[in-house]
Amino acid sequence: MKTETEKKKDNTSAAGRPGPLKVWIEAMRLRTLPASISGVLAGVAVALQRGHFDWLPALLCLLFALAAQIGSNFANEYYDYRDGLDKPGREGFRRGVTEGDITPLAMHRATAIAFGIAALIGCSLIYWGGWWLVLAGIFIFIGALSYSAGPFPLSRNAMGEIAVVIFYGLIPVGFTFYLQTGYFSYDDFAAGLAVGLMSANILIVNNYRDHDDDKAVNKLTTAVVFGRNAVAWAYLLNGFIAVALTLGMWISAGTVTLVFPTLYLIAHVCLWRYLRANEGHRLNPALGMTAMLMLLFIIALLVVSAVDFTPFS
Repeated sequence: MKTETEKKKDNTSAAGRPGPLKVWIEAMRLRTLPASISGVLAGVAVALQRGHFDWLPALLCLLFALAAQIGSNFANEYYDYRDGLDKPGREGFRRGVTEGDITPLAMHRATAIAFGIAALIGCSLIYWGGWWLVLAGIFIFIGALSYSAGPFPLSRNAMGEIAVVIFYGLIPVGFTFYLQTGYFSYDDFAAGLAVGLMSANILIVNNYRDHDDDKAVNKLTTAVVFGRNAVAWAYLLNGFIAVALTLGMWISAGTVTLVFPTLYLIAHVCLWRYLRANEGHRLNPALGMTAMLMLLFIIALLVVSAVDFTPFS
């Protein structure tokens, strides 16, 4: 008869380490995946306001975005470990390679597999967007790798937030919209910039929390270069700019829908106050809450874009 410990061996090892399934799920950084989801949903929302919707390319865009982000997260963990930037017992969430839960070789292979899956999904989108999407895909993969690797890793040279705005905002929103409609517009650019700024706030929380650890290993994040106070104010400003950029979409859906961005801003200010009042591991919940708040904002935008609220205005 198995003991209770044996029954739980798939979740936690006898030495107290997380089990294989748990460490891989943690390596995917599920708390940050709303960034990918939000970009695709925002692109669909803008397309809906233009009277377009095609569920299959939208679904493929979502799967591509998730696979690419997971691959980027794996790559970030592998290269930060390889270059000695992650240390055991760090303030942030547990890093499987650094803590010895995942071998560097296994993480390197997982990165290749995730990017390979994303590439296959991306190739299927050629049917709707044309062969020129191959160039866009190559640019996306170069960006995903250059975030953590290469001669000028963006995340280590105070360029991480800019990369996030481009690759989690402008690109997913713009290309999802394009694959729905066949063209680009100012609206998808504005929505993409809004999603990018909200996604950058997830990274800001991460860099704000890890300021001391990053400074110790000379990892030049925006928090290290500009200071915690500056990035905290950037966090607050990003949320307000994001709402301003999408204001036209809310109004066109019916003025009654302005209740949603109002609620978002109230919650956003509360999270900013929490950010300023805490440090270290106590900021871990703020990272997930920032991501979920963005996702809820975009889901609300998608709903109001699909449903006519003007009779209630």
